[in-house]
Amino acid sequence: MFSWILGTSERTLFDSNPIDCFLQGLIGACGVSVLCSLLRVYYFLQTCCDSESEGKQSLSSAVSPLEGKWRAVLQFWSLTLVLSVVGPRVSSLLVLEFSLRAVSSWTSAGLDAPSRGLDLLQIQCQFSLGCCFTCALAFLHQGAPHRSLNLLLAAALSWALASVSQSVWSHVARLYPLHSTERYCGKCITLLTCGHTILASLQRAVVLAFAIANVASTATVYDHFLSQKDALKLWTPLTLCYTMLVAYIQENQNRQTGAEALVHTAVLRLGAVLVLMLTVGDWSDVLHVLIAFLGEAACLLPSHDLLQAVLKEQEETSPRKNQQTSGRKTREVRSQSSSGDS
Repeated sequence: MFSWILGTSERTLFDSNPIDCFLQGLIGACGVSVLCSLLRVYYFLQTCCDSESEGKQSLSSAVSPLEGKWRAVLQFWSLTLVLSVVGPRVSSLLVLEFSLRAVSSWTSAGLDAPSRGLDLLQIQCQFSLGCCFTCALAFLHQGAPHRSLNLLLAAALSWALASVSQSVWSHVARLYPLHSTERYCGKCITLLTCGHTILASLQRAVVLAFAIANVASTATVYDHFLSQKDALKLWTPLTLCYTMLVAYIQENQNRQTGAEALVHTAVLRLGAVLVLMLTVGDWSDVLHVLIAFLGEAACLLPSHDLLQAVLKEQEETSPRKNQQTSGRKTREVRSQSSSGDS
């Protein structure tokens, strides 16, 4: 139970070749960068459409990505380093834990607010999405004869996709308000006609990534933890901690709003995994969970603009839904009264 204290484990900080771990972390960070860039493009387009419909002049309050370029670079390489260090054992647990909590949160939200839950989960899933890539790549490349070469090619493709996404976000933030009215830019015209589909496409891509990673995570957890001796020690505290965690989050989700709620939820999630690793893990697993706290912070703290955009969109859509609901009820009352008179 306390093998991590006694130092009996022979595992090191990196579970495999450090170069392979770095390439896996780079791929994961590129995936998170693509997600954040396209989310910012989508919400920026929504803000532009709302401003035009309300007759406002432009988006002077919008923040250009060039102003925080050094912060984005620091966030990217910090996340790359964290994902490189966190091993597939802890990454697999984080993926499975987030998937279970996401399904629970989405189902408990009910039919009235499914989109709200998905939007917030997309912001919360950033670090878990990076873990999806690292644990899936580690699982798929087990025993591969040219593992490093394959990871290098995948990292190059991921870097290209992240660069294109960041370039699109930079172009949109600087020039879309002008080009969307002048209509002479191919990129902006394409976004003007198809930009509303970005969010749905991202949601499908994220769900697909988690579906693939869940298969790899299940196999990894089974290989590393679910032996005859350790199965009961693993699942008993996991079930208890997760049940209490979900109950606490559901009870307090309406008391907190904004970034405070996201950070509080991430701390609770990782705290449950930390308790689990203190029970059945070794010293490297505990260290990886502590490093994962830094990864969650590197993803959530710079996402304040995305969170504000989601909350703003919810505030704008809720009055419309209330008006539609009240109008529907009024029509029903009128129809009932007219039928009663007749």
